[in-house]
Amino acid sequence: MTGTRTVGAGAVLTSTLVIAAAAWVVSMQQMRGMDMGVATDLGSFRFFVALWVSMMAAMMLPGALPALVRRAGAGSLLAAPQFAASYLAAWTVVGLVVYALYRPHGTAVAGTLIVVAGLYELTPLKRACRRRCRESVVSGSQFGLYCIGSSIGLMLVLLAVGAMSVPWMVVVAALAAAQKLLPPRAMLDVPLAVALVCLGIAIAA
Repeated sequence: MTGTRTVGAGAVLTSTLVIAAAAWVVSMQQMRGMDMGVATDLGSFRFFVALWVSMMAAMMLPGALPALVRRAGAGSLLAAPQFAASYLAAWTVVGLVVYALYRPHGTAVAGTLIVVAGLYELTPLKRACRRRCRESVVSGSQFGLYCIGSSIGLMLVLLAVGAMSVPWMVVVAALAAAQKLLPPRAMLDVPLAVALVCLGIAIAA
């Protein structure tokens, strides 16, 4: 039984990384030539939803690996894929909200949003969601809700500075994954929040 679980965990690890890598390739191809910074347009609804799903698979699946491996060890053969699908579905709902609310904007709006994102990093809600995002949960959708609460400030930064920016996508994905995989540490988390606030002020000025 232990050997079977080890093989299952290894398969989940490998397949998740392959899917995430493929999603990065697809996302970069779709976003080519679309980065207009704060003036970026999201394109048609169908295009954006397809792009958003590939972006979330690229950015968020690596940080979900521990949860997926745990799910694979505790459930059936389809437990991990179902968990991943419902996790991405939660992020897809966020994408629908983004598409409804997002508008091309100026540097003042971008700076303000980044300041808000930086302040959010210091809130009890952020800390609580980040903690729960590292614990065992019953479903991918529940895991998604906690991880949305943990990473929404960072996603706000991406949408503020360049929704179709591959470099910013890489930065935000790295920060989101690090916050999911590493325990909270004030000596790292507080400087990040301060840096975001300073960045927002600089952009808005």
